Amino acid sequence: MPNPITKSLYKFARNALPEISETEQAALEAGGLWFDAEIFSGNPDWSVLREAPGYTLTEAEQAFIDGPVEELCNMLDPWEIEYERKDLPPEVWDFIRQNKFFGMIIPEEYGGLGFSALCHSEVIRKLSSRSGTGAVSVMVPNSLGPGELLMHFGTDEQKNYWLPRLAKGEEIPCFGLTETAAGSDAGAMESVGVVEKATVDGKETLGIRLNFNKRYITLGPIATVMGVAFKLEDPDGLLGDQKDIGITLALIPSDTPGVTHGKRHYASRQAFQNGPLEGKDVFVPLDWIIGGQEYAGQGWMMLMSALSVGRGISLPSQSAAGASLALMTTGAYARCRHQFNISIAEFEGIQERIAALAAHAYQLDAARRVTARAVDEGHAPSVLSAIVKAHATYRLREATNDAMDVHAGKAVIDGPKNYLGDLYRAVPVAITVEGANILTRNLMIFGQGAIRAHPYLLDEIMAASDEDEEAGLEKFSQTIWKHAGHQAATFFRAFARSWTGGASAPYPDGADDLKHHYKQLGRYSSVLAFVSEIALVHLGGALKRKEFISARLGDILSEVYLLSCALKRFEEDGKPREDRPVLGYVMQAGYQRIEQRLTEVIDNYPSRPLAALMRFTAPSSGKNGRAPDDQLAQRVSDLVTTDTETRTRLMQGLYIGSVESSEVARLERAFKAVTAAEPLYRKRRHDEALTEAETRQLEEAESFVREIVEVDSFDPEVLTGISGAPAAKHAAE
Repeated sequence: MPNPITKSLYKFARNALPEISETEQAALEAGGLWFDAEIFSGNPDWSVLREAPGYTLTEAEQAFIDGPVEELCNMLDPWEIEYERKDLPPEVWDFIRQNKFFGMIIPEEYGGLGFSALCHSEVIRKLSSRSGTGAVSVMVPNSLGPGELLMHFGTDEQKNYWLPRLAKGEEIPCFGLTETAAGSDAGAMESVGVVEKATVDGKETLGIRLNFNKRYITLGPIATVMGVAFKLEDPDGLLGDQKDIGITLALIPSDTPGVTHGKRHYASRQAFQNGPLEGKDVFVPLDWIIGGQEYAGQGWMMLMSALSVGRGISLPSQSAAGASLALMTTGAYARCRHQFNISIAEFEGIQERIAALAAHAYQLDAARRVTARAVDEGHAPSVLSAIVKAHATYRLREATNDAMDVHAGKAVIDGPKNYLGDLYRAVPVAITVEGANILTRNLMIFGQGAIRAHPYLLDEIMAASDEDEEAGLEKFSQTIWKHAGHQAATFFRAFARSWTGGASAPYPDGADDLKHHYKQLGRYSSVLAFVSEIALVHLGGALKRKEFISARLGDILSEVYLLSCALKRFEEDGKPREDRPVLGYVMQAGYQRIEQRLTEVIDNYPSRPLAALMRFTAPSSGKNGRAPDDQLAQRVSDLVTTDTETRTRLMQGLYIGSVESSEVARLERAFKAVTAAEPLYRKRRHDEALTEAETRQLEEAESFVREIVEVDSFDPEVLTGISGAPAAKHAAE
């Protein structure tokens, strides 16, 4: 029987705790937990992360990457695709279909390749390092789309018909969600389907009269089958008593009467197929609903369940590849480019940028690997997927900006010799799609993470929102005192770990050489849990609107996860001694970001007494708040501007190509030649005599350098021809 104190707390909770909308509840129920729950506990069990499967591909997966993926990369000419054709060539589309690139995630029993999420990630990584349009064209059918939704929710009849056709490339799929009035707020969509009876082939059929107008739909212009999200209404009660059934997903052949598609959007001069979809008075039989009639109205749950692939696999893989490509090319270019008679890789301003680039490349690649393996293990980590999507694309922007700065004129003059321009223009697209980053960072990561990962909060919110107050009070009383005990433990843990500088935090067995980092992450986990408790109890439902605070707390959660992934990668790689400076830079930069965000939360918290309590319990660490020191930055820069094993590991999985067809390959050739000739450059600077062989070696290296430093120029009429609008029709037609 609840006591008076519990009753008072319950009354307070009903007014203070945030209400959960139907859309939010579906998102919370659809998502799963993994290591995010450990972080939010304030006392992470490191075995959950360390014992998770590592980086492993099957023989068939590796053969696919070494064979068809490499061959596809060889077929992709970025300049031809983006500027001349503004589309993939017909033979490339044929190759993609014939080699089942659209069926990578479809099980073998349906004719697909049945590859893992990690293999999917590796394929996108390699393709992205060659052609963004090629990568997007392959990744979309393997991410949020008909294939993914059918595998999770489709009826046996739908799976047996559609999946083999999708796997073989007989059908090109797309998925229509976004509209003019419904971007991040899918609940505002205006596409509506009304249940009605109609005569089809002379027979009365129960179905849906659907009108929709979608935009930003990748593969939409060339799709043969489209998934469409819409609000389903049943005003005549033909399906039951419910009039407003809710968001529903249907699979519609694009040649269905009333469907219009084919026009193209032109996203930041990227040539991947993207455009609007329109349907006017389209009749949709009920068995076209994905999952059949029983899944009518469950579309939002279905989308949230499938979204972790697009967010957690495809886009982070693209971003990690982009950061690695930016690092590889920038490090090589800096070593090759000489100014004032020395390599610009020796300039401290350049070293600062390259060290930051190396940290981004290392951390993003670690995070995309770990998250992909979590998906392979059956987890649906919606919060972690949101973290890697948002922060991978944000850091890709930072990495690309640094790469552009170092390359200078080489990177801003468009043409076949420019290997960074398209990446630079693609960054805003990556940041925008699969949920705009501002919304993801400010509302989803902490808002959803705090509720889903907290051991008691969701149960309390559901109890507090129960229409039956007595039943709600009973449920509430079962958790509130456990929550109070959790709060006390969180306070003492944060206090002890902060005041000892993390020394009192545990670290896993076998990690003595990394114990400082594990202890610091344990400390920040406990601080995050403590500060979150204060904010959730004090602000309650108002925390939703305090985006400055929730975003910063989300940044702390994100950074702890990303740094944890970096530690796992380092251990998986065998703890290579050469990589320790890179890991050290990653960790120190991450600590600085955490300290900065924590300080910003406390400095701006609306209750000054509670802010004082936060500051007293979790004082900042001066050492951790500092940026990586200059000597460390120089060591990291040296590792990636010379031919080292560290650089090779950071380049793993990227496409290089041949010097006959790839500017990146020509850059690598110049880099190898300059590195080998470095002693000769020093001899020349000191006016020492060179042998005839040394002179020839130096001249060859310099000829390679002149070739890669060169930029393109065009006759005016050629430039006019390649700068026009994209072709109206698909080139393969």
